[in-house]
Amino acid sequence: MTNAPLGTGVPATASTDHDHGLLGAVVVPDRVGVEGLEEKWAPVWDAEQLHAFDRTAERGSVFSIDTPPPTASGSLHIGHVFSYTHTDVVARFQRARGKDVFYPMGWDDNGLPTERRVQNYYGVRCDPTLAYEGDDFTPPHSGGATSVKAGDQVPVSRRTFVRLCEQLTAEDEKQFEALWRHLGLSVDWNHQYQTIGATARAVAQTAFLRNLDRGEAYQAEAPGLWDVTFQTAVAQAELEARDYPGHYHSIAFHAAGGEDVVIETTRPELLAACVALIAHPDDERYQHLFGTTVTTPVFGVEIPVLAHPSAEADKGSGIAMCCTFGDLTDVQWWRELNLPTRSIVQRDGRISRETPEWVTTEAGRATFAELAGKTTFSARTAVVEALRTSGELLGEPKATQRKANFFEKGDKPLEIVTSRQWYIRNGGREMPGRDLRGELLARGDELEFHPDFMRVRYSNWVGGLNGDWLVSRQRFFGVPIPVWYPVDEAGETRWETPLVPDEASLPIDPSSDVPAGYTADQRGVAGGFVGDPDIMDTWATSSLTPQIAGGWLHDTDLFERVFPMDVRPQGQDIIRTWLFSTVVRSHLEHGTLPWKHAAISGWILDPDRKKMSKSKGNVVTPMDLLVEHGSDAVRYWAASARLGTDAAFEVGQMKIGRRLAIKVLNASKFALTAAPEGAAVVLDPAAVTEAIDRALLADLADVVDAATAAFTDFDHARALETTETFFWTFCDDYLELVKDRAYGRGATQPDGTTAELTPAQIASARATLALALDVLLRLFAPFLPFATSEVWSWWRSGSVHSAPWPTTDALRAAAGDAPDAGLVRTAGAALSALRKVKSEAKVSQRTPILAVELLATEVAAGQVAAVESDLRAAGKVTSPLAITVGTPATPDGESLAVAVSQAELGEAPPKG
Repeated sequence: MTNAPLGTGVPATASTDHDHGLLGAVVVPDRVGVEGLEEKWAPVWDAEQLHAFDRTAERGSVFSIDTPPPTASGSLHIGHVFSYTHTDVVARFQRARGKDVFYPMGWDDNGLPTERRVQNYYGVRCDPTLAYEGDDFTPPHSGGATSVKAGDQVPVSRRTFVRLCEQLTAEDEKQFEALWRHLGLSVDWNHQYQTIGATARAVAQTAFLRNLDRGEAYQAEAPGLWDVTFQTAVAQAELEARDYPGHYHSIAFHAAGGEDVVIETTRPELLAACVALIAHPDDERYQHLFGTTVTTPVFGVEIPVLAHPSAEADKGSGIAMCCTFGDLTDVQWWRELNLPTRSIVQRDGRISRETPEWVTTEAGRATFAELAGKTTFSARTAVVEALRTSGELLGEPKATQRKANFFEKGDKPLEIVTSRQWYIRNGGREMPGRDLRGELLARGDELEFHPDFMRVRYSNWVGGLNGDWLVSRQRFFGVPIPVWYPVDEAGETRWETPLVPDEASLPIDPSSDVPAGYTADQRGVAGGFVGDPDIMDTWATSSLTPQIAGGWLHDTDLFERVFPMDVRPQGQDIIRTWLFSTVVRSHLEHGTLPWKHAAISGWILDPDRKKMSKSKGNVVTPMDLLVEHGSDAVRYWAASARLGTDAAFEVGQMKIGRRLAIKVLNASKFALTAAPEGAAVVLDPAAVTEAIDRALLADLADVVDAATAAFTDFDHARALETTETFFWTFCDDYLELVKDRAYGRGATQPDGTTAELTPAQIASARATLALALDVLLRLFAPFLPFATSEVWSWWRSGSVHSAPWPTTDALRAAAGDAPDAGLVRTAGAALSALRKVKSEAKVSQRTPILAVELLATEVAAGQVAAVESDLRAAGKVTSPLAITVGTPATPDGESLAVAVSQAELGEAPPKG
């Protein structure tokens, strides 16, 4: 019998119900490869709406995903490919398990990253005081400059700036979508949203107004962290503590009776803002000073000496100056000790231009006049010089490295500035009549974290909060705070009585829309109104992604089918921001978790084992990798890493993935073309009769159980590893052993003739190949969607991605009653031992073995005997196998199941 020519159609028949979908003929290309599969199959999936969500699905049959909306401000990097692949393999598994998967895509396009990109890309900056330039305004640059210095950026109106932000993010999103499609994400592209879109604005503003109505949102004039570069307030979750060079200065304050009290500080420029000296209540050195006052050097302001348990007796001189405000400890002391506010650092990072009223001495006012309007750096130099002149600087400054708070996207230390800001309660401060912190900790206990050890990051963050969530930002491209304020007849803005819109009118922009009861000409005048100038923190919108994507407010039917969602996939570094803030909003609005599971990806590390990030400049853009290695190969690298585990960027792992995808194609080609022309592809378990065929399918059934359990437990890496390990055994051992039988050829006899095979023996091999291929394609489909789609199309109708996840019923039925465990592995070891004889003799593997003796363990001896026919055919053994029971071992003593103890080789066949 001969193999059908490559590319020839072979009729296929089905004998059981599970065979549904077999084509009438098998058509395998003459040449197979991974090149071009993305361009071939991605459009087909889209045209067939293969991944579209079924809007009629009941909630119990839905698996909904709160897909992370990537920041649309530049380019995706390999870390995105890594984590989004993790989500996609789960989505594909759940779809195969019969779930209707809701898998939307969002674009996080508002906020500071977009503004910075627009400033550099177009060479502009926003000046909200300017009038609109008109629709025909052309920016000075259009991506040609790598970066435009702030001083060279052309000021434009807010309306123009926002229009440019929208224009650039639209282009970025097109590129992102193209890359995601090339990667093979099974996203439902009918469900997309933007965090700056009308729907997102309406959702964010509605949620905010409801927070306000319930007392969960409030505004306060309070000290807060401020970035002087970006001119905006910064939330606790956005902080980074970094080393910053500085100097310790020993400064003498003056107590009654002529005693000097020496403090050490790295920020002498705040001396005029000093409101107290603080020491630990148990510090004996300062007991006599508590309750008294001292005078500040240079400025001559009288301040109290107070006790507080957070003062560190072993740091410096053990007593510190409390200024309003140098750091967060100052804020704590100011609040808990009810100290006055004497701020001198302004929003622009410079010292107040007006001499404060609390500085009353002539010398102090003269010194302050020298500081007015200076940067904190220049002011520090001036104050140190004044202290040196007055003799109140003791010794010279000593260099040190101090920890300073930075905005995660900034490059200058944050200042603490008093300003009016909006907050949402998050358990960081006491809420009257409610233990909100306890409620949110309980939500963390309720949520299923994958891996579970990530749970502690949530609880540690919530337990350590020291303030409510600051949600207002002094920027331009974002969701506006949806309130106005009345202006009284004296021209004073009444911040404490905001005017709120009706929900039906949302979204609104207070800078252009007018509150009910007013007219546009009353904006900014006595008796009129003003709009809130701020926007919401980007997390204040992103924390509502389940509601935005799920249709809350505008599509109730959809929302009831998908919310609460099943899983939130995200990075470990934003547990404290995105994950926690989403839990806060859902808890406050719906009284529930936003999702049941949180799947936390690890980081991608560069060759130096450092986290890849745009800010560090060590990221790799993925499209070239996808083109060079193939999307399946890159997906394989990503999916090989478990959740919560950092993974190295390894091109070598991608090459392994490419080899695997190619092997799937080639092995499938053999399995589907082993039968002769005119033969049928059969998926009938009853056709499997040979021991090794039954053993293979029993092993495969175990793989299906293990992979299913791993996927169910969000351990996609274990599912891949289990499947891949079996597949290579299938290729290296089983295919080689049954190749001749599948072709209809028996072992060569001593007289040179070929042993006759029964039709049942041949059919058993072919049915096993088809059954195994059918299952393996489904197991690999979440990881290698393009290669498996290609193979499926050769012999099956529909798509492998709409086929059900494999079950073990047919495999167990084919395997029968408990075949020998390890039979395939032992047979493969025996074949390897036979081939080793030829390799060591440096002869062709086609060389016949005229006689051979095998040494095998008792178990292995029986297994080898059970596969003798296939083993002789594969190993080109022309005589019966002589098997002796014993204890085979390698030369260095390693135990083996089977080994060749003696062999006689024949003449190698002629080449050609």
